[in-house]
Amino acid sequence: MPLHTKSPLLSLPGAVPAEGPDEGVAAHYGDPFREQRALAKGSGFVDLSHRGVVTVTGPGRLAWLHLLLTQHVSQLPPHQATQALILSPHGHVEHQLYLVDDGETTWAHGEPGSQDDLIAYLESMKFFYEVEVADRTDDFAVVHLPAGSVVETPEGVVARETPYGRDLFLPRERLQEFAAAHGPAAGVLAYEALRVEGHRPRLGLETDHRTIPHELGLIGEAVHLQKGCYRGQETVARVHNLGKPPRRLVFLHLDGSVVTLPAHGAPVRLASDGPEGRQLGFVTTAARHHELGPIALALVKRNVPVDATLLVGEGTAAAQEIVVEP
Repeated sequence: MPLHTKSPLLSLPGAVPAEGPDEGVAAHYGDPFREQRALAKGSGFVDLSHRGVVTVTGPGRLAWLHLLLTQHVSQLPPHQATQALILSPHGHVEHQLYLVDDGETTWAHGEPGSQDDLIAYLESMKFFYEVEVADRTDDFAVVHLPAGSVVETPEGVVARETPYGRDLFLPRERLQEFAAAHGPAAGVLAYEALRVEGHRPRLGLETDHRTIPHELGLIGEAVHLQKGCYRGQETVARVHNLGKPPRRLVFLHLDGSVVTLPAHGAPVRLASDGPEGRQLGFVTTAARHHELGPIALALVKRNVPVDATLLVGEGTAAAQEIVVEP
């Protein structure tokens, strides 16, 4: 892992390092449930400084990005947050970008370590456009403020305002100063639990090499149907107009007695078929929620009955809520 992605906030009291895709920041600072409750009430912040930050500058940046992304960005107003994907030629999700334009520069953050591949693709598509693509991960840390936070965006700092919170592109050297002034810090376990509650899919967890946007409910939010001219658009249009996606994202309420949360990839079956039944999907993210208890997102086959009780892993019962209609 690059040294710049190891957060200085891991030195805060009680900090426990996260693992997996969130390595480099804190999983929690001693009490994940307290941290969740604080975020739900609009206080505190989350250190997401391990995420990759990329900028695009130049007068033609939005017109150029419009040709490459699934979202309609050619007329994106300054300071309006949006989300976009980059798809493979076959329509599979390759990058998930959280975007905002400040009037001079387009800012995006994505999964930790994904910026090299993203920049390589963008550079290969520049053609005659006068744009400059830059990796700014060394210089800027992503900090998340929850919905309802009264913390003012620091002067000169670019922010993405969304219904579930505000992402700041904070100069990395100001991270510790910001934490001292606007704590308490919350770890990524709290952030992820609220993400699962909000049914918000994340690249690399809710996606695999076969994922198309329709399976995750990203049509509209990250994919604009009234535009073409991007890689994978034919698949998007064909599935939208002529069929249904093969899988669908579901939200699961897990049996509250579960001791160990199911791991990413844990099989999902019909409870009526038992633990030896045919696998119909897999868990993508599981979390412990401060009010709902153990919860999860999962990808299941589209034809799984919506009212069926499911079985996760070796025998954890789960009730499903529809995220994507079958």
